[in-house]
Amino acid sequence: MKNYLLALDLKPDPALIREYEDYHRAVWPEILESIRESGIIRMEIYRTGNRLCMVLQTTDDFSFERKSHLDVANAKVQQWEALMERFQQRLPGAAPGQKWVPMERIFTTAS
Repeated sequence: MKNYLLALDLKPDPALIREYEDYHRAVWPEILESIRESGIIRMEIYRTGNRLCMVLQTTDDFSFERKSHLDVANAKVQQWEALMERFQQRLPGAAPGQKWVPMERIFTTAS
């Protein structure tokens, strides 16, 4: 099992943030299926202000490249991503077209 932590900002508009959270309280079933199909076992999103943090727990063979290929081929995922774009803004330093930015672990108590 692998773990990843990613970050993204929302536009700093309370109404948009509420709407974004409403969508995530009722994620489309096709999106949930695509998440599982890509090898993500568990996904959690946390928010403070307009900063989001996503925690992924994946299978050992999970890759972001494979997930990206699956997402591009899935019309419902493309529809969801286009809708979410309305709420999201890139982090400073994100690559062109990059939404969620992987975070680097700088401390752990695990040996």
